[in-house]
Amino acid sequence: MQRQVLIRKAGKVREIRDLIQKYEALGIASLHKVRASQLQGLRRKLEDTVHLCVIKNALAVRAIAESEGKPNIGKLRDYLGGSNLFLLTNLNPFKLVLILERSKVRGFAKAGDVATEDVVVPAGNTGLAPGPVISQLSSAGVRTRIESGSVWVNRDTVVARKGDVISQSLAPVLSKLGMKPIEMGLSLKVFYDDGVIISEEDLQLSLDEYKQDLGEAFAQAFNLSLNAAYPTAENIAMLVQIAASEAYNVAFNADLPSPETIKGLVKKAYFEAVALSSKMSD
Repeated sequence: MQRQVLIRKAGKVREIRDLIQKYEALGIASLHKVRASQLQGLRRKLEDTVHLCVIKNALAVRAIAESEGKPNIGKLRDYLGGSNLFLLTNLNPFKLVLILERSKVRGFAKAGDVATEDVVVPAGNTGLAPGPVISQLSSAGVRTRIESGSVWVNRDTVVARKGDVISQSLAPVLSKLGMKPIEMGLSLKVFYDDGVIISEEDLQLSLDEYKQDLGEAFAQAFNLSLNAAYPTAENIAMLVQIAASEAYNVAFNADLPSPETIKGLVKKAYFEAVALSSKMSD
């Protein structure tokens, strides 16, 4: 029996190792706070681009150790704590992160959960009848009043900061208020891409900031190419306009007649003649 177990484990390690060799990249995500329905939805959504599998950490360590030709992959062992999901793919890591972010949902908090953002009880009618909820809200620092048979919150009140642990007394209050302060879904702890280890912090990407950075980089590159008179598909029209303007100014200042300058030169000569006539009259 023990021999059969060892054979099965060895076969599983080979299977994992072959998958690691097959794909260019490997992500590790925590399964904490991930619903089975979310995981099933992700499998369907990513079935053509990402291979998802849950692997025991001990087997993963052995498979990683046997993955030859994968530089620095041994560093992934530092991220194998807890229950993990392995995502094997050829996708760009940031594209995968965006897909995972968009699949997250909001959920009710349970005691012991960590707030993923500041939790604010908004001012206004809670829709709840007077009762124990008044003292529960009061213990959370929320001031209330009774109006028209309902409990009203006097002002917006922060009951938990991002990173705070939701207490045993606060969790049921938030549920009664219909608040879902916990973000649930997969978050990559680390991503391995062709020898490069990308941590969770470095995987965070703000699309708005990224678009702004791209816009600023484009504007700087465009201005540099104009100043250097380096023609590109993007600046050629502007360069032609600048060249035409400079050529006109040279011709005009040199009193060189051309179809483009003749009208300006005639006007210039007229005003100079008028000025000269005025001086002679004096």
